Amino acid sequence: MRAVFMNAPGEVTVEEVARPEIKESTDAIIKLAATCICGSDLWPYRGLQPVQHHSGMGHEYIGEVVEIGSDVKSVQPGDFVVGSFCISCGECETCRSGYPSRCERATFVGAGNETGTQAEYARIAWADGTLVKTPAQPTEEQLPHLLAASDVLGTGWYAADAAGAAPGKSIVVVGDGAVGLGAVIGAKQLGAEKIIVMSRNPERQALAREFGATHIVAERGEEGIAKVLELTDGKGADGVAEAVGTQQSFDQALGCVRPAGRIGSVGVPHGVSVDLGALFGKQVRLEGGPAPVRRYLPKLIELIYAGEIAPGKVFDKVLPIEQAAEGYKAMDERVATKVMLTF
Repeated sequence: MRAVFMNAPGEVTVEEVARPEIKESTDAIIKLAATCICGSDLWPYRGLQPVQHHSGMGHEYIGEVVEIGSDVKSVQPGDFVVGSFCISCGECETCRSGYPSRCERATFVGAGNETGTQAEYARIAWADGTLVKTPAQPTEEQLPHLLAASDVLGTGWYAADAAGAAPGKSIVVVGDGAVGLGAVIGAKQLGAEKIIVMSRNPERQALAREFGATHIVAERGEEGIAKVLELTDGKGADGVAEAVGTQQSFDQALGCVRPAGRIGSVGVPHGVSVDLGALFGKQVRLEGGPAPVRRYLPKLIELIYAGEIAPGKVFDKVLPIEQAAEGYKAMDERVATKVMLTF
């Protein structure tokens, strides 16, 4: 099968390797219908995160189950499934409390495998706690929407949820990438009245509005904070979904949130120092981390099949897997928001 590897920063290759096999009785093997490149894949690509030589890439996936271990009960060969980027057992106390991304047996998709999910086949550990069967075989049009649910939509939804999105609330979204746009969908579906997206990109601004944004703020720093205060009667937003993971984005989030508000932080942090004094002084509630996507998947799939949301519109470039290196380059240069890879 074909699979994507990163050998060094900026060096992406596609190679022929052996198909994965069942290792544990709780495993499933899936044949991917599509995969994609994540913004978090750009950290090692840019040399900002260590790269292990010949790292198998990818953690977002949808596809058909082709083989299961003897203890797998929830899916069968032939089922079409969507899975979380975090492996979870679904049985431990942490999973039952709603945080499968921090499962006591948790690992990330691809850990312990030679390949990630930017590949034609993938082994998914703890299949019963990780995979969700779709109600029917999807159409071609539904595939990108389901693929978005595997990570960026679920992560964005978690950011909006952690930020307290609810009827009557005002939510700021910091970050206009695929996760930030997913947060707009989440905030809208959760009933937020005012959704303010910080974006300078015209195409992303337009998509944010289509997804439910009510206001766009192009300013940054103190000017951006001042604009948000102006839009929220001088109080600040009830919640902020932070979807970047830099010092600038976190400072922006903290400046935009009202006293006693909430921040949902899902941008993978790099070089971020949290001002605990500022959090304490504003009495801001902060929640974040790897998103518990598996918690949200049944609802997200239901909304997609009902045609109520179309998160797959974040994919503005589609390439065959052989051209994965071109996809990484496009996202690195911000020519593409998110790249879908097909087989």
